[in-house]
Amino acid sequence: MHTALYYTNVTVHVLAALLWLGGMFFLAVVGAPALRAVEPPRLRQQLFQALGTRFRRAGWVAISVLVVTGIGNLYFRGWLHEAVLTDGAFWRTGTGIALAVKLACVITMITLSAVHDFVLGPRAGRAEPGSARAVRLRGISSWTARVEAMVGLGLVIAAVRLAR
Repeated sequence: MHTALYYTNVTVHVLAALLWLGGMFFLAVVGAPALRAVEPPRLRQQLFQALGTRFRRAGWVAISVLVVTGIGNLYFRGWLHEAVLTDGAFWRTGTGIALAVKLACVITMITLSAVHDFVLGPRAGRAEPGSARAVRLRGISSWTARVEAMVGLGLVIAAVRLAR
């Protein structure tokens, strides 16, 4: 039964990662470029805000699922007890390093998501469309999302190393 539960947990974890990371990459590669061509600026801003708000909900549900299933994965792999977590030798192995990189990426991505979703996005949404402030906030928000996506690539690389 543990095997079936473990595989179910991993499957849900991967699906949540697909939603979160896939959504970010879709917005970066398809959504944002398409919306940048929309005129007038007020309509563009409304569309960005509507798309961002919709994805924010799905993204934070996915993040919550990822945290819960990630803890489950650590448990099923036998890594969620003090003997492993405090063992310096474990953290120097390939597995330990991959896990440390993955956890660092997760913490970084959650932090960047929170800043993007709850600080920058709302401020950009309240700024006068087309104003210097709106353009500046949109630029900062865009770069935050790009950095988050790059960290997401690092996370995927670490996850693959961890699984192999």
